[in-house]
Amino acid sequence: MISAVIGFRFNKFDPNQNGKSKFDQLLDAFMQLLTYTNGDVNEALSWMNQLDKEYELTNNEYGMGDFIEDLRNKGYIQENSVNGEITITPKTEQGIRKRSLEEIFGKLKKTKAGDHHSFKPGQGDEQNPETRPFQFGDMLEQIDFTTSIRNAQINHGIEAFNMQEDDLAIRETDFKAQTSTVLMIDISHSMILYGEDRITPAKKVAMALSELITTKYPKDTLDIVVFGNDAWPVEIKDLPYLQVGPYHTNTVAGLELAMDLLRRRKNPNKQIFMITDGKPTCLKSGKRYYKNSYGLDRKITSRCLNLAAQCKKLKIPITTFMIATDPYLQRFVQEFTETNSGKAFFASLDRLGAFIFRDFESGKRKTVF
Repeated sequence: MISAVIGFRFNKFDPNQNGKSKFDQLLDAFMQLLTYTNGDVNEALSWMNQLDKEYELTNNEYGMGDFIEDLRNKGYIQENSVNGEITITPKTEQGIRKRSLEEIFGKLKKTKAGDHHSFKPGQGDEQNPETRPFQFGDMLEQIDFTTSIRNAQINHGIEAFNMQEDDLAIRETDFKAQTSTVLMIDISHSMILYGEDRITPAKKVAMALSELITTKYPKDTLDIVVFGNDAWPVEIKDLPYLQVGPYHTNTVAGLELAMDLLRRRKNPNKQIFMITDGKPTCLKSGKRYYKNSYGLDRKITSRCLNLAAQCKKLKIPITTFMIATDPYLQRFVQEFTETNSGKAFFASLDRLGAFIFRDFESGKRKTVF
């Protein structure tokens, strides 16, 4: 008797052969570089050529010139017919947001689908996976007949089918709560001081959060506020171009604008996320700026604490993500958080996205009976 032996053929593993075309591989790097260059196509392509020279990203069959031509043909970049300036397109802006979402959210543990619920029993938008026994007052529409029939068969046998009240199982549905979020981003000069780029992780978080909300929670709203000497709103499409300026940190102006934006939102659930790396150092009264960069100024911090208390009265929790380790700053953030009854995270840059997304998603799953 001859037996056949089933074997395996092994090939050398090539990390570059991940199923993506050469264009897609280069596009991933190009999208990352656009975030660091604030959407500057020329600077990003210059970096691409330097990386190609050092790491041989292209080959004899597909060169960097082919990649640039494909970027044009596929609608990722466009050229101004008047001045010849090359810029990215809305397609690229959305692509950067999607990649930021995949980069940040893809690293987290996968959570249950359906997520931002108030979990109030009754008829809602999405079925709860758990069942419970029937109670007086439950409606017919809430009965899970599959589970109820199985209970009847287990309790009474299958020969003489009999269903009683004790066999009935209720599957509740959960109301999805709409949430209005304001994301505040510090763009003061300290966000790029000491050789550490803090603005790029903040931008990535903002782009990822905006993509998550617009795709997964379309009924939610997200407003993005940047604050330096002053505060102003930015649109989602402007996020790749966001830059740090020669500004102080006017946290008060940021909070006032965030509160004003949330007043216009009709959603009952409102929240503020604030990303900052330093102390509040600036106030504006009329046209005059009051500044103090040398320590925690009582005049400035008192205004911050007053706004934290106002937000508490309006039921607007503030979650602060502090990218700093100074003990005196942490004490101020702790006092600010206690005044608002909010939350604070002292997050490292590499985990900033994880902190924000876990907090956002946990709020979506908060149970209120």
